[in-house]
Amino acid sequence: MIDTKKIIEAAERNLQGTDMYVVGCTCTPGNDIELLIDSDTSVAIDACVRLSRSIEEELDRDEEDFSLTVASAGIGSELKCLRQYRKLVGSTVEVLLTSGIKVLAKLDAADDQGITLSYEEKQAVEGKKRKQLVTVTRRYGFGEIKSAREWLDFK
Repeated sequence: MIDTKKIIEAAERNLQGTDMYVVGCTCTPGNDIELLIDSDTSVAIDACVRLSRSIEEELDRDEEDFSLTVASAGIGSELKCLRQYRKLVGSTVEVLLTSGIKVLAKLDAADDQGITLSYEEKQAVEGKKRKQLVTVTRRYGFGEIKSAREWLDFK
């Protein structure tokens, strides 16, 4: 089986000087390799083709046969690295917490420890009979987050 670290290192070398970066890499026992990349702006198909060809040149098909797929982490796909979170600051995200609670909120900030979300929640307000919508800002550590993705509103 081909080592994913070797693929990631080759991809990172080829992506130096661009705004693209590696999101993840998987390899099955049958050597079906899938490399996901993303960008601070956008990823063109041509960029995926160029990267695929340059990685294939570094691998030896005589040593091990493989299938390599280089793809962009698509819109709505799960966020896997801090750079993806930072790209979406100011956008709406859907976060599934490890407790099973789903939060649909605006991503206010992202750093090494976690993310800050703001959303509206009905809360009891002193002096009011009914619960009022209040904007809540909460911080979640990456350990509390099971998955997160960009929220796409088709309305």
